[in-house]
Amino acid sequence: MRELMDVQRQLLPDLIETLKKRYMILNTIMLSGTIGRRTLAASLDMTERVLRAEVDFLKAQGLLDTDSAGMQVSRTGRELLEQMEPLFNELFGLSDMEESIGRHFGLKQVVVIPGDWDTSPFTKKELGRAGALMLRKYALKDDVIAVAGGSTMAEVAEWLTPSEPMKGNWFVPARGGLGESVELQANMIASTMAKKTGGQYRLLHVPDHLSDEAYQSLIQEPNIREVVDVIRNARVVLHGIGNALHMAKRRRADESTIRLLQDEYARGEAFGYYFDAKGQIVHKMPTLGLRLEDIHQMDTVIAVAGGKSKGEAIAAVLQHGHEDVLVTDEAAGNEILKLI
Repeated sequence: MRELMDVQRQLLPDLIETLKKRYMILNTIMLSGTIGRRTLAASLDMTERVLRAEVDFLKAQGLLDTDSAGMQVSRTGRELLEQMEPLFNELFGLSDMEESIGRHFGLKQVVVIPGDWDTSPFTKKELGRAGALMLRKYALKDDVIAVAGGSTMAEVAEWLTPSEPMKGNWFVPARGGLGESVELQANMIASTMAKKTGGQYRLLHVPDHLSDEAYQSLIQEPNIREVVDVIRNARVVLHGIGNALHMAKRRRADESTIRLLQDEYARGEAFGYYFDAKGQIVHKMPTLGLRLEDIHQMDTVIAVAGGKSKGEAIAAVLQHGHEDVLVTDEAAGNEILKLI
């Protein structure tokens, strides 16, 4: 396959560019559900005249449906997109990126999607879709799945659908709440994933950031202790990765903690643990949720994070070595490759 693509690049470069363009049009429409031509042209930075010709071609091939609300990808178009995905990764060099990152960090699987989470709403949707696919791939019947909070996990939840193998699964929050938007809380995301897949869920009604006294008090409560035991014995965990200082401020860390993270050159954060560029833990927040020792015992740890701004944070967390699967985007992948 790769040799054939190299030949086509040399002899038929226009064909490769046309293939990329039409794939991006179809994929963007698919991620949008329904979209108008003007909005699509703006999203792809393409003139409406050029887009109109491409849309007419795709519609003639039976890959698009149109109505008064806009354009949608047909069933045939969806099937074609699935078949084209490996080829598309080859065209953009994403397969090589996946292989390099996976080999360097010893990961089971790396999935890199095109684009940049920081600048493209469609990349956010595609990252969520890819994260949902990985969860469906690695989750087994009757699993307990621990889920972190955040906008990336909320996007993953949106792409889950009813699934017979996942109906017996329990979704639990990996940590307590950060006191931010309800829809981004781990509790809400766990319940949404359960409802989307037909599974079940348990909730942990405690704040994420606890003092030592509060931790010792709450852990004695039988109901909380029971939920915590379920969370810490999950087989699969799905989580995002944050920039260290950004996450500390979201958790309303005090000034002394912020200074500590700056002095220790903290780069990435996951589960309330802060890592430097070498993957060393430089600080951790007391929590009733998952601890790193629990995560090391789990069968599958899936990280979903993207955006050029997070490349350094993702690399820092991967350096620690507790991840199994990474789902990221091209912009973050390029930053990770620069670091390794």
